[in-house]
Amino acid sequence: VQLQAYGGGLVQAGGSLRLSCAASERTFSRYGMGWFRQALGKEREFVAAINFSGSNTYYADSVKGRFTISRDNAKSTLYLQMNSLKPEDTAVYYCAAARSSYYHTAQADFGSWGQGTQVTVSS
Repeated sequence: VQLQAYGGGLVQAGGSLRLSCAASERTFSRYGMGWFRQALGKEREFVAAINFSGSNTYYADSVKGRFTISRDNAKSTLYLQMNSLKPEDTAVYYCAAARSSYYHTAQADFGSWGQGTQVTVSS
């Protein structure tokens, strides 16, 4: 499945952004999905994941309570609502499709990746 992430930008600390990830296939609803991020000079890390139906979600401790992952299978679109943003959230954010319908947190469990969208949080 081909993925395209968008919605990034520059925001002040404490602000909000919503990222979207459009999938090219109607089979989108079969896959667990996830968001990852990579800050400059750091390794890519897990942010959030959701199963095929949206009934189960999982978050990294660093974003729990501030970020919400969701999906609209009718639109083949994944979302990441980011609230109370902090400068340390600055990174390129990637969406990814898992190899199964469950949610996953390990990068090796994801077979398709979007191109990334930059999020910059100023202090």
